[in-house]
Amino acid sequence: MIRVLLADDQALVRAGFRALLDAEDDVEVVGEAADGDEAVTEIRRLVPDVVLMDIRMPGADGLDATRRIVADERLAAVRVVILTTFELDEYVFEAIRSGASGFLVKDTEPAELVAAVRAVARGDALLSPSVTRRLIAEFALRAQQPRQYPQLAALTDREREVLTLAGQGLSNEEIAAKLVVSPATAKTHVSRAMVKLAARDRAQLVVIAYESGLVRPGWLT
Repeated sequence: MIRVLLADDQALVRAGFRALLDAEDDVEVVGEAADGDEAVTEIRRLVPDVVLMDIRMPGADGLDATRRIVADERLAAVRVVILTTFELDEYVFEAIRSGASGFLVKDTEPAELVAAVRAVARGDALLSPSVTRRLIAEFALRAQQPRQYPQLAALTDREREVLTLAGQGLSNEEIAAKLVVSPATAKTHVSRAMVKLAARDRAQLVVIAYESGLVRPGWLT
């Protein structure tokens, strides 16, 4: 059972998401919150698998709440999905960099929302290649120079190659096809890279791949 917490200042939005998710056999909404402070309190109490977090809320917003959740070692298994009205919300960049596993626009189709919750619970990131390209372009605009990641030295050549492809937004299946290996082998390489880089999840691999200079916007054509 995937345990979900809803954080949104609009009660109607929370009610709609609850009705949709509770209708699924493998998903259960275990809590709700109307602002970031309440969200952090409830997440610490309930420790859900997935949090659907509105990025703009009164008081402590979703970005602040996400940072606090990621910083709490007791919540290492909690995955945060940012809810936003616009794909290019200025806060989405910071949310991903701060540890969110991805984001959804609020007018996402019901089936896509359910699929997204399941994907994040499995450890996947909600970053399509097109969205990844825009995020990386945003990184490029803001960064002064590549950030040093000494942990990269621990990667094998194949793990570094896989990290680069994951950073471009490719799924395990797409990486497997590109490298002519099985999806299971691709998943193993991705998992090992995450462990060596202490990446919280796949979304963090995107951040590391760009900030280290392994992926540059001009390469994504």
